[in-house]
Amino acid sequence: MTDFRQPFGFEDALRAPVGPTKARLTPGIVGRGAGGRGSTPRQTLVRVVRRAPEVMVKITGKTQDGGHLSRHLDYISRNGRLHLEGPDGERLIGRAEVRSVAEDWTAELAAESSRRRSGAVSLSIVLSMPAGTQSYRMEDASRAFAAEVFGGRFPYVFALHDEDRHPHVHLTVRMSGHDGQRLNPRKADLQTWRETFAEALRARGVQAEATPRRARGVVRKAESTAVRKIKDRVAVGGPMPHVLASAYRAAARGEGEGAAWETQVLARQRLIRRAYVAEALALARSSDPKERELGKVVEVFVRGLQKPQTQRMQLGDEIGAARQRGNADTEKPPPGPPAKGRSR
Repeated sequence: MTDFRQPFGFEDALRAPVGPTKARLTPGIVGRGAGGRGSTPRQTLVRVVRRAPEVMVKITGKTQDGGHLSRHLDYISRNGRLHLEGPDGERLIGRAEVRSVAEDWTAELAAESSRRRSGAVSLSIVLSMPAGTQSYRMEDASRAFAAEVFGGRFPYVFALHDEDRHPHVHLTVRMSGHDGQRLNPRKADLQTWRETFAEALRARGVQAEATPRRARGVVRKAESTAVRKIKDRVAVGGPMPHVLASAYRAAARGEGEGAAWETQVLARQRLIRRAYVAEALALARSSDPKERELGKVVEVFVRGLQKPQTQRMQLGDEIGAARQRGNADTEKPPPGPPAKGRSR
């Protein structure tokens, strides 16, 4: 098999939105190649075009005091029915042992300076993969991830939730480290955490990636659960929030069209897509049947990329579709009938 011919633009597609030198906590981040440690650009390309599942490493919140931490640990341990695991494989079972963690961490914080005592006690993180991932592999990869990122520096506990088809791990890390450092991750740390978790999963036979959205042809972040629920309520006749209504009206009037940032986003997507097309054409000319087959996969991937859209463009499409159905005008934002009562 010939060496990967990296097309212009592919490296840009894999580059994290925030430079690795901006990392505050994660050691060894400088010098990691695009796609994560241990991955060549070609290996990353193959995983991307074969649509390897993307890992999720999400900070879900912080606990502000001992009582808050105790309630959080009760939740992730299902009131002591699930064991919590800490560094070195230590397992805590039962509500008494779980609550002893909250007491110990709170006592550590109380021994610090008054400025530190006013800070949060712990950071809550969720590690997740799409449905179908085997729970024991997920748990073992999470164990390796926690040990690499926080081991020896920040105390932590985690619990696996696998009651449904979507196993995920709740990881709780003490904000105060053994050396007095405070846990305060930046965006660059989060991207590195995603790459580290994806590598841990791949080492355990689970196909996983941690690429930026733009590498997959995605421009916008996925809508939050709260936003989706609001839209669902509007669709069945509920009141439309002022912010959403204003966004629809602005899109209907064409406000923001041609903005510099939007032009740059779309130009970057064109560059990235041309890079994939260039690689597909190069692979198609190879004498190696495996490379030609990979070229077909790349071509299918490019053809299947969703249309790059900003929020303004998406709302404009919704308005256009509503006009075609004859149930909307330029001033009444779809979807759903006009808001009833006072908007919230």
